[in-house]
Parts: sequence; structure tokens; C-alpha cells
Amino acid sequence: MKRLILLIVILSTWLSACNFKSPTPAVTSTPTTAPSATPRPASTLTAVPLEVTLHVKSELINCRFGPGTAYVLLNELHRDQFARVAGRNDSSTWLYIRDPGNPGGFCWVSADVVEAQGQVDQLPVTLPPFVTVTDVSLRVEPSRIVVNCSQFPQTVFFEAQVTANGPTLLTWRWEASTGVSSNDGTLIFEEAGTQVINDYYQIGAPNDYWVKLHVLTPNEMVEQVNFPVSCTP
Repeated sequence: MKRLILLIVILSTWLSACNFKSPTPAVTSTPTTAPSATPRPASTLTAVPLEVTLHVKSELINCRFGPGTAYVLLNELHRDQFARVAGRNDSSTWLYIRDPGNPGGFCWVSADVVEAQGQVDQLPVTLPPFVTVTDVSLRVEPSRIVVNCSQFPQTVFFEAQVTANGPTLLTWRWEASTGVSSNDGTLIFEEAGTQVINDYYQIGAPNDYWVKLHVLTPNEMVEQVNFPVSCTP
């Protein structure tokens, strides 16, 4: 019995001394995140303003309301004068410039009489301006009527001088204080300037009258003139 126990103890000691090593656990490497590159700021491209100037070659040139000789004259430029160019017409035959004689204003010059310095073809195309009636002057003849009361009806004549700043189609209508209105009339302006409209009206009794001219197109305007009519028995 003692020998059996001794044998078991020796066997246990021998097994412990064999030093069976358990497999070394695999080392799991933690992936290292590479530092992200600091983003570079986007380069800011600053648009360079288009610089175009002109030099007056002729002794005296006209600067007009629109791109053509049919538009009203706004200013004049002298030889060796310079100006900034802001635009052009679609064929680059007229240039839209800052008016040197009118701060904040613009006008058009012919490209034939100036020397442009810069890329004219890169300038924006500027549309022609909207033409308007700028003035209406109305008068009646006679401006006052005094007649015998048996001398009615009397005829009065109206004349309107209408000024436009360029080529346009004018439409107009007369209106009288008696409630009568004319049909719409038309008048073609082939160029800037003043044209005359004439008409007449018959008065049947003494009173204080007025007549109006209504400009309908290209823009609306109204001009009125008054005229008294009286009679003696």
C-alpha cells in the first residue's frame, strides 16, 4: 500500500516537471490610423476687373444717348481725352462709356473716332436704351376768345411740340373739357428731335375750356392748356 502511494506521488511529480507550455496567444495589433493631412485652404481666385479705356483721336466727338447718330447728343469729348469703357453694342461699333462730363452718367461714342486700349471684345454687350418722350409743349390759338354772342361756333387750333431722345413710335390722343376725345394718332420718330402735332376744335358757347394731349407710347405723359371763351350781346 505504501509502495502504491509512493508510486502515485512520483508519477505526479514527473508529470508536473514536463513543462508543457500552452500556445502563446497571438498578439492582435491595434491598427494605427495614419494622421490625416491638414487640408490646404482652397486658393481664392480674385477676378481682375476688365480695364478698357479709350483715347479720343478726333478734335471733337459726340457722346450720345444710344449707339447711333439717331440718338440725342448728351455730351462732347475733346482730343486726347480719356474715358472708361463699360460696354459695347453687339457689333462693337459703338462703345458705352462713363461720361467724363457727368459723374455717374453714361453715353455712347462711335468706335471709329476713338482708340480703345484693352480687350474690347471681352466687354459685356449693352442693350440700347429705352427711348422716351422727354418734353411736350402745348399751345392753343387764339389763347383767349371774346366775340359777339351771335358769332358762335368759334374754331381754336392746337399745336403740340413733342420731343423724343431717339427713334421711336409715338401714339397720342386729344381730350377736351367738353368730354370729346380724338382717335389715337401715331407719329414715327426716325431720330431724336422735336415733331409737331396740329389739330383744331370748334367751340359753341362761352366757357372756360381746356384741352389735353395724352402721350400714350413710348411712355405716358399729359400736357394741358386752358383758354377762356366769352361773348358780348
